[in-house]
This record gives sequence, C-alpha cells and structure tokens, in this order.
Amino acid sequence: MARSQRQETQDLSTGSEALFTETLLLLGGAIVAAPVFRKLGLGTVLGYLAAGIIIGPLAHLITGTDDIFAVAELGVVFLLFIIGLELKPSRLWHMRDDIFGLGSAQVVLTGLVLTTVAVATGLLEWRGALVAGFGLALSSTAFALQILNDNAELNSRHGQRAFSILLLQDIAIVPLLAMLSVLDGDRGGADQSPLLDIAISLGAIVVTVLSGRFLLTPMFQVIARTGAREVMIAAALFVVLGSAMLMHASGLSMAMGAFLAGVMLAESSYRHELEADIEPFRGLLLALFFMSVGLSMELDVIRQNLLMIVVAVPSLMLIKAVVLYALCRVTRSSHDDAIRVALLLPQGGEFGFVIFTTAAASGLLTNSTSSLLIAIVTLSMALMPFGQLLSRRLVSAEVREEIEEDFEGAGADVLMIGFSRFGQIAAQILLASGRDVTIIDDSPDRIRQAASFGFRIYFGDGSRLDVLRAAGIERAKIVAVCTQKREVTDKIVDLVRADFPDARLFVRAYDRLHSISLRKRDIEYELRETLESGLLFGRRTIEALGMSEEDAYKIGEDIRRRDEERLKIQSAEGVHAGRHMLHNRPVRPEPLLKPKRTTALTEEQESNRDFSPS
Repeated sequence: MARSQRQETQDLSTGSEALFTETLLLLGGAIVAAPVFRKLGLGTVLGYLAAGIIIGPLAHLITGTDDIFAVAELGVVFLLFIIGLELKPSRLWHMRDDIFGLGSAQVVLTGLVLTTVAVATGLLEWRGALVAGFGLALSSTAFALQILNDNAELNSRHGQRAFSILLLQDIAIVPLLAMLSVLDGDRGGADQSPLLDIAISLGAIVVTVLSGRFLLTPMFQVIARTGAREVMIAAALFVVLGSAMLMHASGLSMAMGAFLAGVMLAESSYRHELEADIEPFRGLLLALFFMSVGLSMELDVIRQNLLMIVVAVPSLMLIKAVVLYALCRVTRSSHDDAIRVALLLPQGGEFGFVIFTTAAASGLLTNSTSSLLIAIVTLSMALMPFGQLLSRRLVSAEVREEIEEDFEGAGADVLMIGFSRFGQIAAQILLASGRDVTIIDDSPDRIRQAASFGFRIYFGDGSRLDVLRAAGIERAKIVAVCTQKREVTDKIVDLVRADFPDARLFVRAYDRLHSISLRKRDIEYELRETLESGLLFGRRTIEALGMSEEDAYKIGEDIRRRDEERLKIQSAEGVHAGRHMLHNRPVRPEPLLKPKRTTALTEEQESNRDFSPS
C-alpha cells in the first residue's frame, strides 16, 4: 500500500515536471519566434506556427498535444469576447445583411463547390464529400482576426465584411453538426432529433442574451463597490468561460457564447475595464493556440500523401478565394476590398477539426481521411501570412482623388496653405476682419466640405513651387502655413525661404521641438497648435476652483512670458538650455516636468516636449 502511494506521488511529481517543462518550452518558443518573424515582416502568427512545428513534429520535445489544444482554444474564446465588447447590438444589427446574406452565401456556395469537386474526382463518396466540402468551407476565426488586429483593419469595410462571414460560420456549426446526424441516421448514429439540437442551441442563445441584458451589469456594479481588483478579474473570467461553456453544452461553439456575452456588455460602463482585464489572457492563449496548431501537424501523414496535399491545399485556397471574391463583388464591394477578403479567408478553420473528428467517429469518414483533411486545413493555415503578402501586391496602390487646379481669382493679401481644423479657425478671423484670403489644400473632400459653408478653397499641393506661384505667393503679404504634418510643413517653409526670401511666414508648429526648429529657419511667427487652447483650458479650470479671473489671467500670462523666454534661449543655445527658469516661479514645478507617459519617447523628446504647454 505504501509502495503504491509512493508510486502515485512519483507519477504526480513526474507529471508536474513535464507540465512545467512543456510550459517553459512554449513560452520560450513564443519569445523567440514572435519578434523574429515580426522583424522579417511575416507576422507573429507564422512565427507561433513555426515554433510549434519545431518544438513538436521536428524536435519531439512535446508529443501529447490534446490537452494543450483544449486550453489553447480559450484564446479564440477570449478574442471573440473582446471583439464583442467593441460591437454594440445596434451596430451588429446594421451588419445583419453581411452576416446572414454574404456569410450564408459563402458557406453554402463554397461547401457545394468543394463537395462537387470531391465527388467528381472520385476521392470520396457523396456523404463523405458533403462532410469534407462543408468542413473545408469554414475559415479560421483565430488567424483571420489576429491578422486584422495586427493590421488595425478590423473596423475597415473589408474587415467588417470578413468578420460577418466568420460570425456566420460560427453559427453554422450547429446545422453542420446536425447534418452529420442526418447523414449518419440510417446507421443509428443519431441519438436525438436535429431539430431538438437546434431548439436547444436557440434556447442557450436566449439565456445568454437575457443574462447579459439583466444580470451582468448589476453583478459588476456590486463587485466594483468592493474595490477588490482581483475579484473583478475573476468575475470577467467567469463571465467569459461561463458563457462559452453554456454554448458548448448546447452544441454551439464556445467562441460564439463569449462573443454574445461581449456584445451584451458593449454598452456597459465596465467595458474598458473588462477589456483590460481579459487582454493579457487573450494574447497569451491565442499565441498558444497557433503554436498548438503547429504541434499537431502530422508530418508522417503529409509525407505519405505529399502529392495529394501539394495539389489539394492550393486548390482549396484558390476555390475559396474565387468564391469569396465573386460574392464580395456581387454584393458591391470594391475590387481592392474583395481581394482583401478573398485572401484573408481562403484557409481552413479550426472548427473543421471538430467536424472531421466527429465524422470519423460516426463512420462517415475513415480515420486516415480525417487525418488527411486535418493536415490540409493546418497547412492552409500555415500559408495564411503568405496570402497576405500576395494581397498587398494585388491590391492597387491607393488612388488619390484629383480635381482640376484652377487658380482663377487667387492672389490675396494672405496665402493660407492647409485648411484643416487649425486653418479653418484662423481663416474665420481673417475673413471676419474683411481681409481676402487665398486658401489652398490638397484634400478634395475637405474642399467640398468647405464649399458647403461658403469658403472658396483652391485645390493644390502647397509643397510644389508651380502651385505656390499660381496661387499668388508673389503678391501675398503673409504666407500662413497651416498644414498638419511636421515634415510637410518643413518642406513648404524651406521651399518658400529658398525661392521667396522676402515672404513673411506665419507657421503652425506641431510641438515645442518643432517650434525651436522653425525659429532656426528665421520665420516671422510660429505657434504650437495646442498652446493657446491649453493655456485657456488651464485658466478656466483654476477659475472653476475659486481663483479670480484676474489672478488666473496673470498666471497664464506669466507662464506664456516665461515659455517664450525659454524658447528664445533654446533656439539659440539648444533644447536643454533654459531649465533653470522652470524653478524661479511661485508655483510647484512638478506638473510641468516629466509626466508619466504610456508611449515610449526618447529622454530628449520627453523632457523638451512636455515640460511646458505645447
């Protein structure tokens, strides 16, 4: 008995060590692979895949992957929850045509085409072909959404259309699993009616929606009053995993449940806190998911069926891409957007694994066929980043709208270059004083919008010498450069200084460093775009705290005076000069020194950009 207990203890210890070693290997693989592949421009997804293949099938450092994959699937669950938080129910309702129209058409049409190909080539009999066709019609939610997130394209038009298709595919899991029961019905494989399965799934959706609507926000309000941060995180994890398990128990995907929970909380005041709590888990588990796909690749199956796979994988991706492109074009997507969607979703999906293994268990597919299909799906996932590189080549370069340059009537006392929000405010004062202003801008949309308010704006690129001449720069008494980007502003200033040295330049500066740089170019006047608004905001704030308007004005003017003195010194002696002036004043210096920042700036940028209003 004692020996048996010792053996059990030893087995547990060995298991714990193995788990620790596997975790260390996976974390190490992620740390090495992600930065390397990101640096090479191939994306982190392919890096995680490569790390999984090296650790598993090649080096055999990790062999059993079922438990890892089960945990890694939670990465997809957390990803869908966070996306749900960004989608309010009203916005989801606006996407209904893409979800149920475009999404349904993609699943049905792609599934039928792939089924026809499988039957026509004699690879499978019709029932197996139907399973394979519709299983391969699904795309990878994890891969596609990760790429959209990395490229900041989730809220773009093509990103929303791709997401709608993926969402419908998640919903389609229920009827597809019900289809397996129907196809296997004559063998006695179905335990209950497919209609009952669908009814149970719909009931689970209703329960999730009602719970999110009436229970979740009050629950978080109660927890928030306790002030216990760790309890809030635990509650967030409970909501995500609980909704996922409810959907899983009803036959839907876990990701679908998490997504619905996120949508129900999209209008909650706790949305941002929940997103911050879940984000670290999402990133780590999603990386684990991609690595587990690499771990699960069966190289023996690939070697034994190499010729078939070499033909099947690109054929699958080509068929899906053509169908997606055609459907997007029919539903009024632009050529570029259709290309982006087509090359984002041509791969197989993780839910295909579920369909193929279920079909093998019921006898609709043989185990070898199921393994082959899973290998095809996995390899198509691995090729995804290369599809994105191809997409960038096929998408036409962004075409900038041009309108005719017509400078008839130009040549006022003031030539204003750039008509964004800064220029619009300045122009109103000039026009209200009775002065004529020639305004040029290179944005057709901005010109049309300004025309609707009665402004006459000339289209042209202010960094071109011929445009400046046509706009009447030689007759202008003042040239006001109000462009938004620092590099564009500098280019225009240098051009005017070189060809029109007598021009009086009034320039909008981006920040303090830009102001110093402009003063070295010998301009007549420059103003940081946020200086005056920041000073006024501060004055109004201390007035609201009880200070008199006169005293607040004096403080503001004192800060303005000392700031101008520092700028003169810094322009002459360098950006680090004038620091002593920060401390010769009656107010505390801390708020005007180095505030904490969330973005990484160099020490010089931080010390010179933020120690005074800018």
